[in-house]
Amino acid sequence: MTNRVIKRQEILDAFNFRRAIKVFDPTKKISEDDFNVILEAARLSPSSSGYEPWKFLIVQNQELRERLKEISPGAQGHLPTASHFVIILARTIKDTKYDSEYVKNQALNVMGYPAEMYDQLKDIYREFQVEQQNLLVNERTMLDWAGKSTYIPLANMMTVAALLGIDSCPIEGFYRDKVQKLLQEENLLEDGHLAVSAMVAFGYRANEPEFPRGRKDMKDIVQWIN
Repeated sequence: MTNRVIKRQEILDAFNFRRAIKVFDPTKKISEDDFNVILEAARLSPSSSGYEPWKFLIVQNQELRERLKEISPGAQGHLPTASHFVIILARTIKDTKYDSEYVKNQALNVMGYPAEMYDQLKDIYREFQVEQQNLLVNERTMLDWAGKSTYIPLANMMTVAALLGIDSCPIEGFYRDKVQKLLQEENLLEDGHLAVSAMVAFGYRANEPEFPRGRKDMKDIVQWIN
């Protein structure tokens, strides 16, 4: 298979196109094929230790969107208008602790390591979590670590969307405990194995952004150490 090489300018054009769109055109819907590519970008994303500590809820149900709108100040324009609205969940310590059944299944059945390597892998995971990163301080520390991984597919989804000419907006403006409670009531958190990490909306902009986008100069954010 011949790999298509994306031109440098195409990449930069996509990043310049991407803006944090607050309101979408509700009459324009993303095609199934295009959205599947966005989801595939999420699925193929890397994660710390290869844990894939995430799940993606595609919230198309209008009633649930209305209930989310009441507890998500940062998504007031997105929930009524987005073609697709995604809640990204992170796996909790029940799954991400080095000796969990989730980690064992991930190593043996997803990543395909031979069974005789599992004890060695578990020791490596334990050293990483306990001695290198000091993650097992409490459950929130572990959740924050998993949450960091969820931002990798979040970014990849938005980048792929931009390459397809699709708008997006990442969202953290929500009452975490209230959203958590709502999703728990809807039986969407796998009995405490999942927790809310972030939200992201996709669609097509209703209007061009009102203000120019500001970014620091490269010299202000990059330091080369030769």
